[in-house]
Amino acid sequence: MNTFSNLKELIQTLYRERELLSDMFQKRKQLNYNYDLALKSVDDNEEKIAALIKYSILRQNGNTLEIDDLFLQFFEQVLGVNEEINASYINENIQTIKENIIYYLSENNETRKYNYLRLIKTILRKVGNSALRNIVDLKRNVEIAFKNEPNYKIKKAKLEHLDKKRLDITALILQTEQLVASEEATFFKSALDEEMKVIINQLKLQLFKCTHNLIEMEKQIIDFLNQIKHQSSVVEKLRQVKHLKDQFTLQANSDIELLLAKNYDLIFESNPTYPLKLSLDYLKESSEAYEIIKKVAIKSKTAIKPKQPVADIISDEYLETQTEEEIMINLEEVKNGFMASSNNLFDFVMGYSFNREVSFDERITFYCQLISQYDTLFEISEEVSIKSAIEFAMVYPK
Repeated sequence: MNTFSNLKELIQTLYRERELLSDMFQKRKQLNYNYDLALKSVDDNEEKIAALIKYSILRQNGNTLEIDDLFLQFFEQVLGVNEEINASYINENIQTIKENIIYYLSENNETRKYNYLRLIKTILRKVGNSALRNIVDLKRNVEIAFKNEPNYKIKKAKLEHLDKKRLDITALILQTEQLVASEEATFFKSALDEEMKVIINQLKLQLFKCTHNLIEMEKQIIDFLNQIKHQSSVVEKLRQVKHLKDQFTLQANSDIELLLAKNYDLIFESNPTYPLKLSLDYLKESSEAYEIIKKVAIKSKTAIKPKQPVADIISDEYLETQTEEEIMINLEEVKNGFMASSNNLFDFVMGYSFNREVSFDERITFYCQLISQYDTLFEISEEVSIKSAIEFAMVYPK
């Protein structure tokens, strides 16, 4: 088996083929990953796939590919999606701690002694994190087994197996707590520094959290098993009832009629109907009511034919044509007159003779409209004047 020469080469290879590895990791639950599909992810470059197989990142079986177990386990553990509960890993770490404590207490060389201490600290961190991760995986697997497994026998077996895993983790947590307590008088007192204090306190908090979660998980597993027991008994009874019904012996060999007679559940009651009396005015005037009456008449096959009510005669007043005249003001004509004058725009508009009576407010409106529409033709000065409590700008023709 070929191996990478250094960590940099490994990281570069994983990054270069990240699209393929990401796609294969998402589809890891499928039974096979087609080689042709993998080629599309690497732009039809077979050398890239060959390199991944060469370094045992991928394994090929005929025309299918899969991620090697070592890398798959690494990806799952880092991303926190591992479904395998490895309680033995905690036990191995505990044994390693005990061995290194013996080495530490027996070693006289300070450098080697420090190396043993550093290894113990590292493993103590791993124990707490591993216990928490196993509990998270255990809880997820319990919920998946109960919710997704359709077979009741397999579902029960899976939950019982997971419950044994819970007991194993509980025993290992107790073993870890005993390790810290029993060895505290010798090793942990002699090797206790600030870093070790933080590690021990963090470990105790993690173990306390694990114990609390395991108690809740025990209740959940017991509840799930009770539900499975109840559901399986209900299914078994339904199968027996169906068998008797298929044999046409249900009524003779069971007391179903007596049980149904004593059952007053709402589902066995007939749907009540409440007659609703509509007003005569609604039935006369509503077109919807007329359509419903026709449908009812067709269903009942009555000889009575409903008549559509006839509307009253339209009054002649509604048919008379009325016209309304309005005299419009031609602003273009007003503008032309102002351009030919030498007066300012405000005084011009106020004195302009319109073809109808125009109020003071309307003249002010025309003044504003002229400035807005023909500002390019006017010279708007910074000079301001006031008339009739109205402040206005002095505007002249260019």
